[in-house]
This record gives sequence, structure tokens and C-alpha cells, in this order.
Amino acid sequence: MQEKTEAAERASAPPPLAGFTVGVTAARRAEELGALLQRRGAEVMHAPALRIVPLPDDTELLSATKELIDTAPDVVVATTAIGFRGWIEAADGWGLGDALLERLRGVELLARGPKVKGAIRAAGLTEEWSPASESMAEVLDRLLEQGVEGRRIALQLHGEPLPGFIEALRAGGAEVVGVPVYRWMPPEDIGPLDRLLDATVSRSLDAVTFTSAPAAASLLDRARERGLLTELVEALRHDVLPACVGPVTALPLEAHDIPTEQPERFRLGPLVQLLCAELPGRVRPLVVGGRRVEIRGHAVLVDGELRSVPPAGMALLRALARRPGWVVSRADLLRALPGAGRDEHAVETAMARLRTALGAPKLIQTVVKRGYRLALDPAADTKYGDA
Repeated sequence: MQEKTEAAERASAPPPLAGFTVGVTAARRAEELGALLQRRGAEVMHAPALRIVPLPDDTELLSATKELIDTAPDVVVATTAIGFRGWIEAADGWGLGDALLERLRGVELLARGPKVKGAIRAAGLTEEWSPASESMAEVLDRLLEQGVEGRRIALQLHGEPLPGFIEALRAGGAEVVGVPVYRWMPPEDIGPLDRLLDATVSRSLDAVTFTSAPAAASLLDRARERGLLTELVEALRHDVLPACVGPVTALPLEAHDIPTEQPERFRLGPLVQLLCAELPGRVRPLVVGGRRVEIRGHAVLVDGELRSVPPAGMALLRALARRPGWVVSRADLLRALPGAGRDEHAVETAMARLRTALGAPKLIQTVVKRGYRLALDPAADTKYGDA
């Protein structure tokens, strides 16, 4: 009977990201990532930090393609499916498609991951090897273990040079030919990115996801342009969780001493699973007025029930929760209210709405002539504090 009760409680529990807001900076696969987050209860703010610009008429790509057809490389590394397909399509447009495919059939063709393998096979080719981790670091390790001195290696670029990858190959004695199939450019509409930046700086987001190093660099660059770089770095260091799909993606952030979280497998699914573990784990449960309370990003769990709370109410609740059980004066609460001015009546109005939103007015006690306090139960808080 107890097992059935526990199973029923799990079934009725809110999803793990309920009450949290997550920013998505991806240009590609943003809808897929957003859907995964929303299915787990998160609110999603999507702001592509970049756009992908294909270069079918680019002289650099044409020159690199002709060079590889004329002088065969020893190895070709395909890094992205969209980039490899774009390369083949561009070559077809120049009348060089058959010659390029014929050249690629005679070289060692490496694919970074399963999507790239699919693009290679769709072109009628077969890859020689692909890393299980989808990591360019593993590709680099394989090449260096085999020895690259005197070898000619063609690298289909992500849109910008891969940090450390080309340098390591050249240091090992390889000749590296870059194949620039597309480039990352700033978004045509910068408005969504500015809104995401403002939300991060104001701590309205609980996490920001990054699926490419250029996207991370773009957000930092935009913050610098607006004079908000220091505020952004502080927010990401201390309050807003930066979640990166892998270590290469994290490099621009780590250059600013911003610690990041990364899944063990560099995929969207594990990235979402990481957030499902990390964000709820950052919340300290409190037992207040006999109720178990979790204060999340834009909502509160009261005995496992998700309660939406207006922004002003969340500001008051966070101010009270910084010192649970202690009295917080109306003046201090007024300072916590965004744009409240000097009228302490605004505190009373916001407090009334907060109590209504929580559905349990006794969670917050009025201390006459002093202020308000959370009705903390210290013994129960000790019991549930590590829950």
C-alpha cells in the first residue's frame, strides 16, 4: 500500500523544471531543445545569438574545393552535417560535385558524430571512423596517435576556427586546409538577444544554455557593446547557471572565469537532464507554517503544488527567505521591490497578493510595527533541509 502511495505521489509531482525559466541561445535545433525543456516544465526564452550564413558563392570555399580536387588530402574531417551537405551542394552548383565526391572516396574520411555520418552516407560515401563521444577532442587524439607529420588534413570548419585543434595538428607537422562552408553572423533581429541579456543580468533567468562556442562568444560580445559585460559575467558566475553542451562550447565563458556545467555526453538530451538535476538541486527546501516550501525562479512549490507568483511577490519572498524566520522591515522590503518608489503601501499591496498566490496566508507573519517574517519551523527545517 505504501508503494502505491509513493508511486501516486511521484505521478502527481510537478515536472523537474517547473517554476524555472531557461534561456536558449541556439540558432540550429532551438525548437527541439525548447520542446525538451518545456516537456519538463520549464518556461523557455529563445534568443538566437547567431545565424548561420551559407557560403555557396564564397571564393574561399571554391578555392579550397579546387585545391583539394587538384591535390588529394590524406584525411578529411567532417564536423557538422549541415556543413558537409552545404559543401557538396555548393560543389554541385559549380559543376565540381562529381569530382569532389570522387576525391573524397579515395581519402580517410572522419565524421564527428552520427548526424555527420548520415550526411556522408547520403552523399554515397562511407566514413572510416567516428568517435563515440562526438567530441572533436577525441578526433584530435586519434589523429595525433596515428601521427600527422607530413600529412595533409582537410577540416570542414564550424564557421570559425576550432580552438586548439588546428594549432595542435600544425604543431604535429601536418598541413591543414580549412574548408569554410558557412559562417556564424549576428542575428538580423538583435531584440530577442538583448531581452535575454537583460533577463540574465536581472536574474530573471535560472539558466542559459549554449550549444556552440560562437553563440557564447556572441552573447559576451553583445554585453560588451552595451556596457553590460561585467554585470553579465557576475550573473553567470553566481546566480544564473550557464549550461554548455560540451567543453569546446564553454571556452569563451571560461576565458572570463565563468564556471560552466556540461553533460558527460555532448547531446541535447543529456544537457536537459543536467538541468533537471542541477536547478532543483540548487533550491533549499524550507518548512514554513507546517508546509514544505521550495522557492524556484518564477514560482513556488507549496507541499509539492506549483503556485505562480507575480514578480513583485517573488521579490518580497526572496527577501524574506534570505534570513528565514527573521523579521524583515517594510523599508528593506520596499528596497527589494522593483520600481516601487518610496511608498511603503506598495509593500502591503504586494504582500497581500503574495499571500493569495501562495494559497497559504499563514506562511508569512506580520510583526506589528516591525515588518514581516517567514513562519519558519526550525525543527522541521532541519529535518527536511537536505531533502
